[in-house]
Amino acid sequence: MAFAQLTFRESLRDIETCLRAMRSKLYHAGFRGKVSRSTIADANERRDWRIYADFAGIMIAQARQLYANDPFGVVLQQSVYAFDSTTIDLCLALFPWAKFRRRKGAVKLHTLLDLRGGIPCFVHISHGKTHDTAGLDELPIEPGAFYVMDRGYVDFGRLFTFTQKMAFFVVRSKNNLAYTRRASHPIERIDGLRSDQTIALSGPKTSQLYPVPLRRITLRDTESGTRFVFLTNHFDLDAQVVADLYRCRWQIELFFKWIKQHLRIKAFYGTSENAVKTQVWIAVTIYVLVAIVRRELGVARTLAEILQILSITIFEKTPILQVISEGYDKDSDPDLHNSLPLFDF
Repeated sequence: MAFAQLTFRESLRDIETCLRAMRSKLYHAGFRGKVSRSTIADANERRDWRIYADFAGIMIAQARQLYANDPFGVVLQQSVYAFDSTTIDLCLALFPWAKFRRRKGAVKLHTLLDLRGGIPCFVHISHGKTHDTAGLDELPIEPGAFYVMDRGYVDFGRLFTFTQKMAFFVVRSKNNLAYTRRASHPIERIDGLRSDQTIALSGPKTSQLYPVPLRRITLRDTESGTRFVFLTNHFDLDAQVVADLYRCRWQIELFFKWIKQHLRIKAFYGTSENAVKTQVWIAVTIYVLVAIVRRELGVARTLAEILQILSITIFEKTPILQVISEGYDKDSDPDLHNSLPLFDF
């Protein structure tokens, strides 16, 4: 399955055909026997997806250590995470367990992204009907860390859990928020900042769900003119830093776009829930593995470039650093220019 992710295979039969064509090299890649499509299908069906989730957790811990000191646009000592979800459409006839709409199936990937290095440190897979805020119930909350979220996660009962666990959140507010202003704080009206207030929720339910004060920051985008309102439970950060933290949330949107373009998580090799979760966790493992290779070898190539190179050199005996280093494809063979052209026009 890792081979399928690295080489962009389309189906189990595709995997079987390609691996059998490389039979003489399979032993060196860790294969101990003949590859059979039915064997892979049985493994997807019966082998618990939690095995791959646990292995991905080990890889994630290693990657986070390598990227722990990476800048991400805001100078903070604490850990900073972006939390969001993306929907993967499925055919309801083939995936009847993944109910989303009347004639459509889907699963949701609730992902917590470490903004230092862009490493996914938590992934929860749910049915497409699951509301985004329900993903907060599964989220491991780290005391002292910052969690940046879009307004789809405005659930004051769940947000109060962050405060109780000594963690901080930055979330975009909804337009119909009922509140009373407790105090206004002076700001420098630059980069679109408009106000910095301490508020208390005044709604009959929200005031009970979140009974302590909040901080409300208003910003107007100087380019688009869009008005943003942020809520946070941290009262000491500069208002501009809070706005910059929310801007960094865009990294998780880029992460979702990247994995959908470069990994196999939109078409699946099995139709069971176990097969889908297995494939998603293996895809996450491959993403983290490529990130580890990039940092360990100190190469300047992007993750996409490394993945493309590995897709055609997976069975080569050339050292991986030589294959993916920047200078490898530049005049690596001084006699190459003496070769005759293949096509003579």
